[in-house]
Amino acid sequence: MTTWWTLLPSPVDDLLLTTDGSALTGVFFSPHKGIGQGDRVGEAWIRDDDHPVLGDAGRQLQQYFSRERREFELELAPPGTDFQRRVWDALRTIPFGVTRSYGAIAAQLGLPPGASRAVGLANGANPISIVVPCHRVIGTSGALTGYGGGLERKRFLLDLESDLLF
Repeated sequence: MTTWWTLLPSPVDDLLLTTDGSALTGVFFSPHKGIGQGDRVGEAWIRDDDHPVLGDAGRQLQQYFSRERREFELELAPPGTDFQRRVWDALRTIPFGVTRSYGAIAAQLGLPPGASRAVGLANGANPISIVVPCHRVIGTSGALTGYGGGLERKRFLLDLESDLLF
């Protein structure tokens, strides 16, 4: 399967965007671990800064960071298990500027309270950061908990969204 990619400058550092040609498959925070060295970016991946899927995703992300967009309108195809995709679909129902706990996501999916850890693991494996708003998930106590992009980025994204609420 071919993967196309580009880099998008953003206020949270360069974002690596990927597509399978028809849908967005990834939005990854820097560091990208060796572009062209077969780590995050596969050796057979093709850089295409003009790919229509990547261009549309880049424009919508720039609008989000410019406070002109609250919802993304993109075709998504995140690679993952059925359970992970269920969690990621639930994340997409969290309204802009709102946070939910891992337990609340588990309950939304009809899972027992102890499933919040599994929800947290799926949340952490989300390959389409920002667009699938894993940054909106917090601990039950309201504390910011681990975030693959780092807690500073999580705080930045939550602050960006709270600044837009009126």
